[in-house]
Amino acid sequence: MTLTYIRYRDHVLFRNTNPKLYHPSIRECVGWIVKENCEAIWVLWDRSVKPLPHERTKSTESGLVILKSEILEMKNLG
Repeated sequence: MTLTYIRYRDHVLFRNTNPKLYHPSIRECVGWIVKENCEAIWVLWDRSVKPLPHERTKSTESGLVILKSEILEMKNLG
């Protein structure tokens, strides 16, 4: 897995307000690409290096699924 920087457009949720005030948000993340297909990439951005003393099962991982059509920039960092 290679450490990667990604800048992308993210969806914005609005409720009970004027929808004309909202636009997709530009966001960025740094993580490891763990899966990819023709539509999306899966980015792991938080993981345990080794289990914590209180964890009895394999620690979980956190990340994002980003649509490739919304990626504005992507750079290999490692």
